[in-house]
Amino acid sequence: MKSTAHLFRAMLALSLLTGCSSYRPTPAAFHEVLDQPYRLGAGDRIRVTVFEQDGLTNTYSVDQSGYISFPLVGAVPARGHTAQQLEKEIADKLRQGYLRDPDVSVEIDRYRPIFVMGEVGAAGQYSYVPGVTVQKAIAIAGGFTPRANQESVDITRDINGKVMTGRVQTSDPLLPGDTVYVRERLF
Repeated sequence: MKSTAHLFRAMLALSLLTGCSSYRPTPAAFHEVLDQPYRLGAGDRIRVTVFEQDGLTNTYSVDQSGYISFPLVGAVPARGHTAQQLEKEIADKLRQGYLRDPDVSVEIDRYRPIFVMGEVGAAGQYSYVPGVTVQKAIAIAGGFTPRANQESVDITRDINGKVMTGRVQTSDPLLPGDTVYVRERLF
């Protein structure tokens, strides 16, 4: 009877400790997305050039629902598309009664921002620059506070419409829209 009570207490303590752990191993898709072409999302601003059509050439923002509002053709889905896919989509829509053979080019004018929070000097929203790493983003946000865990951070990332959180090293690269959370160290 006594050994059963001790076993029960030990199992209860172990389950409580396991429940307190917030460690999340980094999903495999987390690093695989770094080698794939960039996909547009809400908050990105793109520059669309339609050659020999100055009235259509302009910068357009991807709205919250994932569309751009393009003259003549209306709403064009952009979320989840690469720049090349969006070029084809716009050209196909313009071919439907507006232009005979449109030559469309899409380039990213401004990426959606990254967010840095937790144990940093100035948490907030910052402009994304291609090639930025976690460490550089933390430096932009005022550096680590004295209580910060400087070994690893948690990143929340939208991958193909699914929001994932994983723990990474400070040397890992960031993507537009990432949220970096710097945890407090234990000692």
